Amino acid sequence: MRFLLGNHVVRFSKVEFSLIIGLRFGVVPDTSMYVAVENGIHQRYFPGHDEVSLDDLRVVHTLGEFQRAYNAVKLCLIYMLNWILMGVNERLKIPVWQFRLVEDLNAFDAFPWGAHIYRHSIF
Repeated sequence: MRFLLGNHVVRFSKVEFSLIIGLRFGVVPDTSMYVAVENGIHQRYFPGHDEVSLDDLRVVHTLGEFQRAYNAVKLCLIYMLNWILMGVNERLKIPVWQFRLVEDLNAFDAFPWGAHIYRHSIF
């Protein structure tokens, strides 16, 4: 992205974005093949819902009735990613692949979130 500040052209590329946000960059994998984990948080807390909004997620988290350790953390990670880092409207639906990815916290941490958020931000 390039901006005109006065008479100067200023660039805001992946390098600058990476320095500011501090998240991992790399090749973003194809997430279209991710499906919800059997008996994972998607099925456990949103049974019968193919789509879940951030508002739905907030309501479940506020109730605080979690069946397994770290489920609250997993829901918080999805909420933080979408609402804070990506600035998604609370009525929009959360992609199923995020529920799949958060089931494995090591995989969630290793995902190139910087590249994903940068791509989301410029398009």
